[in-house]
Amino acid sequence: MQAPLPPGVILQNRYRIVQLLGQGGFGRTYLAEDQGRFKERCALKEFVPQQGEDHFSSKATELFQREAAILYQIQHPQIPQFRAIFEVEQRLFLVQDYVDGVTYRDLLSQRRAQGNPFSESEIRQFLQQILPVLAHIHAKGIIHRDISPDNIMLRNGDRLPVLIDFGVVKEVVTRIQLPETTLPATTVGKIGYAPSEQIQSGRAYPSSDLYALAVTAVVLLTGQEPRALFDDVNLSWHWQQYATVSPALAQVLDKALSYRPGDRFQSVSEMAQALGSSATLGGPTAGIGSPPTLSPTIPQTSASGSPPSQIRTVAVGRAYQPTVGVGPGARVTHAVAPTPAAEEGSVWENPWAVSAMGIGLALVAGIGGWGVVNALNNAGPEPTTTPSPSITINPSPNTTAAPTPTPTTAVEPVAYSQQITVGEGESIELEGSLRSNETVNYQLQGQQGQSLRAQLSGEGVLLTVLSPNGNPANGQASRVLGWTGPLEFTGQYVIQLSPVQGLTDSNYKLTVALEGAAPETPDPEETPDPPTEETPPVQPSISEQRVRIPQGQDSLLVANGVGPGQIQRYVVNLQQGQVLSANVEDASGPVLLAITLPSGETVSGASRVRFWEGQVPLGGDYAIDVISDENAEFTLSIGVRN
Repeated sequence: MQAPLPPGVILQNRYRIVQLLGQGGFGRTYLAEDQGRFKERCALKEFVPQQGEDHFSSKATELFQREAAILYQIQHPQIPQFRAIFEVEQRLFLVQDYVDGVTYRDLLSQRRAQGNPFSESEIRQFLQQILPVLAHIHAKGIIHRDISPDNIMLRNGDRLPVLIDFGVVKEVVTRIQLPETTLPATTVGKIGYAPSEQIQSGRAYPSSDLYALAVTAVVLLTGQEPRALFDDVNLSWHWQQYATVSPALAQVLDKALSYRPGDRFQSVSEMAQALGSSATLGGPTAGIGSPPTLSPTIPQTSASGSPPSQIRTVAVGRAYQPTVGVGPGARVTHAVAPTPAAEEGSVWENPWAVSAMGIGLALVAGIGGWGVVNALNNAGPEPTTTPSPSITINPSPNTTAAPTPTPTTAVEPVAYSQQITVGEGESIELEGSLRSNETVNYQLQGQQGQSLRAQLSGEGVLLTVLSPNGNPANGQASRVLGWTGPLEFTGQYVIQLSPVQGLTDSNYKLTVALEGAAPETPDPEETPDPPTEETPPVQPSISEQRVRIPQGQDSLLVANGVGPGQIQRYVVNLQQGQVLSANVEDASGPVLLAITLPSGETVSGASRVRFWEGQVPLGGDYAIDVISDENAEFTLSIGVRN
């Protein structure tokens, strides 16, 4: 294992190490100064190889670049912004915004020393401020996988919780370090915080994050570690003996802590609704700092000024409508009919109440009798109209029975198939939407030697290209956003679309194109030309990735590997008049570039070069193809400026 970097070291001629902030099982975190952004502070994370390895392989760089594209999608003020990823001297680094604050683990240690654990009002505020952050990432199909007091920070500036250290990157490290084992794909998560399905089978869902968040809440409430609160024999949590909370909050946390994933809240909106509905028993929400809360405005005292009753309240109202685009500053709203709190003592002990009820019953009986007589009179031959007496009854509180919960059944998977026709040199576009349990199979006929291109736009859907034998077309044709490659067989190919796990529904647009038809069979009357000894050229396999320059920067570093018969394609969208630059900064072999216009034509002077810069004449998608006649690793700098 390589030693930590000392202060003063400058990486990429840009990031100056200030100090080592911490070190864990997956790597180290440094405080650094970004000299390209006026020495702005940033967090520089180095991922350290394990198991006696001295450095990461080229596969590591490829996987990190793929996962960096996922992290780049996350743009939320309570999540550190991802900036860049690069490799220096066989060391992998990830750059993110620096958070000036303290982790909830450190806060808990301070509270323990003072004998003052977190209160219910503080935990309510904490949950109301962190749930919109989870809603943001879950909407993009991203599961954090590693929620705990260590990975949530209280930011000093606005006193808001900030979610850090996404397990998606740690998952990549695990896959790199254990490539030959039979361990599940996702083994990330702290023992005690991660649910059983994540630790045992490697599966992670939105409910898995909510489980870990609930564990974090009870640890903060009780000051105890999970091992002291969880009964691993009966698979149940026993935490309420260490904390005093309202029954409503306890019910919310216990549901989120259910052992079976199907028994938990299935989405952030469900948990937010339950948390908001139980706020009548939660007391005021004065929390850790002084930021505005995201809870609904619910009165905490009765009209007489007495404290709220401790009798459980049943919330009755229309179905919950989740807030679209939940984010900071937005309210998690719930349409809940107000339910009056019961006064202390029995109503039968109050003689005035008994008298009022008797008078009310007498009036109701009188009205009923008058109605019967009126009905009989109306049945006679000469109906007479009798004016109705004007009777005013004081309205009493509405009592509505709680709706009987409808048992939920497991949703069966549904697969749709559609035959499509794509002619030689043609391309078609298909649009649609998929639910979480749906798969669509687009079937088309292909001939050996043709080149197929399938490209998705939109978020939340991935594609797999299946050959006539039912297997993926190659190793890069499974659950990707786009694939281009030669067809090795003649027969029916399938482009299979499926949603990203954790999303309820997703829209998509699919572009399909066929090029380079197989050679025609010669006419029987003509004498075919004698076969030549030349072997027809093999269409290269293209791995395509769309890149975006982070806001506030003018360049981005990408690293990967390439070899014969392969093209690593990076697509960047530009506006007319912008300046594009592409530079192979480092390579272990003869790596060259080719840049094409949105029309598909090669940019003048940008074929088989190591560096190109120029003003683009058109707006649209420009492709930067990285090629090599030998297996080689490379680092490419892509720059865009106005």
